[in-house]
Amino acid sequence: MGAKAQILRDIRKRLSAEQMEVQRRAYLFVARNTTLPATVRHKAQLGLNTLNGGEGRLGAVKSRCWETGRGRGVISKFGLARFQFRLKALNGELPGVHKSSW
Repeated sequence: MGAKAQILRDIRKRLSAEQMEVQRRAYLFVARNTTLPATVRHKAQLGLNTLNGGEGRLGAVKSRCWETGRGRGVISKFGLARFQFRLKALNGELPGVHKSSW
């Protein structure tokens, strides 16, 4: 699978998680409310687990580099992997970022 497919899958998961956020919060509120009966809380937990086929989970969203699709070493503020960040910083393509020395 190419990097482009991974990036597109990550975008799809982000959109899905954003759309399901209100429903997810409602399920969480019911599941964590200790004053409700255990059966109601259990049904809410089951609904939370099956929310959008598991794609509505925030844990399904992974930070990926927007250039290469790499999933490790991503600087979240810029959305780039560490090597791509270094290349763009050295070329002056990132505003406000410059090489420091001591």
